[in-house]
Amino acid sequence: MDCKSWGSRDIVFLCIIVLSLIHVSLGAKVRHFKWEVEYMYGAPDCQEHVVMGINGQFPGPTIRAKAGDTIVVDLTNKLHTEGVVIHWHGIRQLGTPWADGTASISQCAINPGETFEYRFKVDRPGTYFYHGHYGMQRSAGLYGSLIVDMADGEKEPFHYDDEFNLLLSDWWHKSVHEQEVGLSSNPFRWIGEPQSLLINGRGQYNCSLAAKFSNSSISQCKFKGNEKCAPQVLKVRPNKTYRLRIASTTALASLNLAIKGHKMVVVEADGNHVQPFAVNDLDIYSGESYSVLLKTDQNPYKNYWVSIGVRGRDPKTNQALTLLSYSATPASKLPTTQPPVTPRWDDYNHSKAFTKSIYALMGSPQPPKTYDRRIILLNTQNRLNGFVKWAINNVSLVLPSTPYLGSIKFGLNNAFDQKSPPDNYDSSYDIMKPAPNQNTTQGSGVYSITLNTTVDVILQNANALAKDVSEIHPWHLHGHDFWVLGYGEGKFKDGDEKTFNLKNPPLRNTAVIFPFGWTALRFVADNPGVWAFHCHIEPHLHMGMGVIFAQGVHRVGQIPKEALACGLTGNKQN
Repeated sequence: MDCKSWGSRDIVFLCIIVLSLIHVSLGAKVRHFKWEVEYMYGAPDCQEHVVMGINGQFPGPTIRAKAGDTIVVDLTNKLHTEGVVIHWHGIRQLGTPWADGTASISQCAINPGETFEYRFKVDRPGTYFYHGHYGMQRSAGLYGSLIVDMADGEKEPFHYDDEFNLLLSDWWHKSVHEQEVGLSSNPFRWIGEPQSLLINGRGQYNCSLAAKFSNSSISQCKFKGNEKCAPQVLKVRPNKTYRLRIASTTALASLNLAIKGHKMVVVEADGNHVQPFAVNDLDIYSGESYSVLLKTDQNPYKNYWVSIGVRGRDPKTNQALTLLSYSATPASKLPTTQPPVTPRWDDYNHSKAFTKSIYALMGSPQPPKTYDRRIILLNTQNRLNGFVKWAINNVSLVLPSTPYLGSIKFGLNNAFDQKSPPDNYDSSYDIMKPAPNQNTTQGSGVYSITLNTTVDVILQNANALAKDVSEIHPWHLHGHDFWVLGYGEGKFKDGDEKTFNLKNPPLRNTAVIFPFGWTALRFVADNPGVWAFHCHIEPHLHMGMGVIFAQGVHRVGQIPKEALACGLTGNKQN
């Protein structure tokens, strides 16, 4: 078929899309999984605790598919006393918004003993993951990797010989239920810093290989005799190129990854190709994913530290360590040099330099040149009747008992606040100081967005309750990717849009706002459904740091009744 013979540029573009979809659909498979979610005993950091697992595994099973495949997961809740859902992080759920896996937004929580079928298409290759999206179940260990390879006949724009998958997380010895109670108490009880950092679900509590590197072996740490928490060594051959797929499902920690003696070339971010660039270390925030290329061009008779440490918070947690082990050298031979030292936790210039180096690969989709609506979201820490909350434009999000998708579809106007949250905040607000009035309100209102319009979102950071404190917040958008147009210091003001990158901004699904700064995003509201947009730090979302975008819900097709059989929608279904 010759698309050029179709005529106008728009029709040619449509023809190309149709042909690509036909190509992807050829050879596509339906991949079935049967999962049971339950609590079990585990020792992620060599200390036994209750963890949340899938089919007896922690982390959960890795899903591997090809672009164009359909994933079907029959998820059975065996938790006995609480509901569960799973969000497929980075998958846009085109045409299947009820499969997004967000309790009270896209579906009802799956009750104990019930089974829910998630059925959705993975339309683009990339590095993704999945995690619980009910309460703080991600903190309990409900997560795993989701890798989408290129469709048959397609090739990546870079070469590699083999690959490793690194799923990064943080781990507490305090149960998530105790954490939730503390966050919702007056006086407020913070969860504290994690006890361990995990690589593929493995870490070593109170056992720093770095402190013992010169006179120890890996087997002398506390995981001796417990291989389930021993580091997974990256065994490599010399003079090869390896792809490291790196994703962060941390509940709190921002991380930095480095490999002693080796540079990394960044080639993918959140499932989108980027202009390759070399780094000595890589910052990764909760919800983000990257692919980097690593050349094994160092002395093959040595091993090298892989180090992961905390950024953005004064670290009280030991670095996570494992080894890059060349095939000619036994893994028991520890390096004789110090592991890479994580950049100082508050060296934000280092973080900003990395983040601002990410550009879309040539030929990637470009953003529309103008926007139809601008929403400025002020991130503040507040109090509500003495309880500590996070709020957006002075509204702390509370989710209704009836999923938005069903209540909007069926016109159940009393299921949530009908007043839309504000698009902006008081221009006199001083983001550099604690608010003079620290009180906030709660709400379950929705930003209703006209389908197929272009929306700019300005994430504005501010001072928290304590003086001179402003935290890093990674924000994740469900159902879409967005273009990251730019970052700025201080308060966003008219004229700052002149600094926006409209030429080659990266497409992402998660973006960070730095302390006392702003981040500008642009997306096209072209996916009918109801979508969460929230801080990906688990306790911050639990404390109200998120908003809801609804668009074209009338266009959504038949919603499985199992997704809506609760609250007012459940009555409607009856």
